[in-house]
Formats: sequence, C-alpha cells, structure tokens
Amino acid sequence: MQKNPCRSGRTFLFLNGSLFTGNSVLIFAGLLGIFTGWLHLPEFYQASQIVSDLFIRMLKLISLPVIFFSLVSTLSGGGDISTVKKMGSSVLKYTLVTTIIAATIALGLYLLIDPLGLSLSRQTDQFMQETSVNLWTHFDKVIPSSFIEPFQTHNVMSMLFLALLFSFSVICLEPKHRSNLNAFYDSMFAAVMKMTSFVLKLMPLAVWSFVNLFVQDLHGQEVLTELALYLACILVANVIQAGVVLPVFLKSKGFSPWQTARVMWPALTIAFFGKSSVAALPSSVECAEKLGVQSNVARFSLPICTTINMNACAAFILITVLFVAQSSGVAFSTFEMVVWIGIATVAAIGNAGVPMGCYMMSSAFLAAMGVPLQLLVIILPFYALIDMFESAVNVWSDACVTVMVNKELQEELVEEFVEKSGMVANKEATQESL
Repeated sequence: MQKNPCRSGRTFLFLNGSLFTGNSVLIFAGLLGIFTGWLHLPEFYQASQIVSDLFIRMLKLISLPVIFFSLVSTLSGGGDISTVKKMGSSVLKYTLVTTIIAATIALGLYLLIDPLGLSLSRQTDQFMQETSVNLWTHFDKVIPSSFIEPFQTHNVMSMLFLALLFSFSVICLEPKHRSNLNAFYDSMFAAVMKMTSFVLKLMPLAVWSFVNLFVQDLHGQEVLTELALYLACILVANVIQAGVVLPVFLKSKGFSPWQTARVMWPALTIAFFGKSSVAALPSSVECAEKLGVQSNVARFSLPICTTINMNACAAFILITVLFVAQSSGVAFSTFEMVVWIGIATVAAIGNAGVPMGCYMMSSAFLAAMGVPLQLLVIILPFYALIDMFESAVNVWSDACVTVMVNKELQEELVEEFVEKSGMVANKEATQESL
C-alpha cells in the first residue's frame, strides 16, 4: 500500500510546470477580462461565449477519465490486504472516519451559512414528499448497464461505482496480475494527465473569456457577497476539522494536541508554503518519529495518508461543487446532498496530494455534470490561499492518524504479550498439577 512515487512526481511536475509558472499570465488574462467586460462590447461577449464553450467541451472530454484513472491507480495500488492487515486497516479506518466527518461538517456549514440564500426548509419538504418514490431511482442510476455508459452519459456517481469495483477487483488478484494492472492504470493516468496539460495550455484564454462573461453578467454586489460566504464555509469547515475534531481524536488516545502540533510544526510549515502534502512527506516522517512513533509505522502510515487522507480536500470538493452548481441553477435534493458526502470522501481519497489537486478534481466533477465553469475560474485567485491552508490541514490530519495508528499497534502488542504470558502461566500450572 505504499505510494507510487512516479505517479505523484509526474503529477507534481505537471501542475508546477503547466500552472504555477504561468501565474503572471493568468493574472494578466483575468485583468484583461475585467477590462473587456467593463467595456461591455457585444463582440467580446460573443467571442468569450465561443471560447468558454470550447474549453468546457474539452474539459468534459477529459474530466471523467481523469477521475476514473486517478481513483483506480491510487486504490488498486493498495497491495495485498493480508500483508498489511493491522496497519492498513487502522490507517483506512481513521482515514475514512475523519474524511467523512470533514465532508459532513462541510455540508452542515454550507446549509447553515447558505451562501446562495436558498431555502433549506423548502428543499426538505420536497425531499420528504419525493424520497419514497425516487430513492430507488437514485441507486438504480449508480449501477451502469455497460462499461462505457458512465462515460457516455457523464454520470459521475456511476463512474465512481465502476472505479471502486475495479479497484477492489484488482486488489483481490494475485500479486503478479495486480502489479501489472496497477502499472497499466498508473500509465493511463499519466497519459490522461498529459492530455490535460495540453488542454490547460489554453487556460489564459479561458480565464479571459470566463472573467469577461462574468463581469458582463455581474449585477450589483450579490455575487461578491455569495463568494465571500462560500470562502467562509470552506475556511470555517477546515478550522473546525483541524482545531476541534482531530484534537478530540488525539485526546481520546491520551495525546496532547498542542504537543503534537508543536513537534509537527516544521512539516506543517512546509505543507503550507509548498502547497503539497507530498513535498512535506520527508519532514512529516522525521517529525512523527520525534513524537515517538515507531519508524516502520511512520514510514508506512504517512505515505499512505499522503495519498488517501485528504480531510480538507473532501470539504473543498463538496462545498465547491454544490456552490458552483447551484449558482448555475442546478437543484439538489437533501438526499443528493447527503450522497455528495460519500462522493466527496471517495474523490478525496483518490485525489493526489499535489498543488491544486482539489481544484482540479472539483472542476472535473463540474465539467462532467455540464455546469458552466465561469464562477470556478473566479474562485481560482482565492484558491492559492485556500490550497496553502488545506495542505497544512491534510498533513496535520496525516500526523494525527499516524499517531493513533501507532498507539493502537502498541496496545495490540501489549494485549498479545499478556495473552501469551497467560498461556505460558496456565501451561506451567497444568504441568505442575500433572
């Protein structure tokens, strides 16, 4: 279940080379879009519509393959379950629990803050009336009738089901076949990411078109207020997860959250400024060992957590997809919102721990759903700070999970020792009585 360094390294280079070296170009494109949008010329508006439509069509072309191969290449590399029974099950347990909690908190805050001013009571009443009729329909749409159906219909939930089924099947194969298939899926993921890099070369032109359309369609300050509330949802959700939920887990295992954070501070700093949990991995291992975590546990748990334990990413994906989709007129029932907790959890687990990974995953979901991405591009300038904060939260969660896994293993060793000691004592007593 160790992380494939080639996969994360390729993605990291792709993101750095294709996106971050062009920050000045993107900023210029955005400013140009504001200027041309302010001019309100119909020629610019028509050109922007054409460019944005073509860009979205290309994103839809690659969106589902990106999600599918990202998930399968990550999850199918889990290794033989029997060989990592103790550590693997503990890491997976805490990863799932903390990520689900993070997504649940994100949904709760989104509904509470309600950045778009939608009526939750109205949605709830509609849900209560339609649940008995449509509940089976939701599940029926998840299971495709053919392999290519999810890609033809752009059904994200169906594709996630297919990816999970494939991953589980690969893990259950013999090591030889599992290794070959994982290498194949990993290579396919690299090829799709290379295709994505070609599409993203048009990002400056797309930014200009999206911003131009956004400015021309902007009326008053309502959208800016909604955007501020959206950002508040994400930041508050991450603060609660990092400052309340994870410390409660640590306290339950007898650890001081403050002491743990103090020792992990170098790794958290690297993650914050590097915008990558992968970049912080060497420092995370070193800091964890200083906390008293066994070396083999730290070197096993942290690489896995860097791959699959993305608490902040789950919160970002859920809030961003709901916000951008609802801003474009997409309606979600309460049931569908709850389902998105699971989707965001699975997507976060399959997401690579690299800069802008959550943003790319969210854009892939929205593109697959056919949602216009203008608002997502407006979010892009703010994501630089969000990504820094989320990377630090993810590394903090990795550290907490690793510390708890180490504690559980120590407790299991003690129990085994006591049991064996009791067996020896009983055996000696029996021999004496005979």
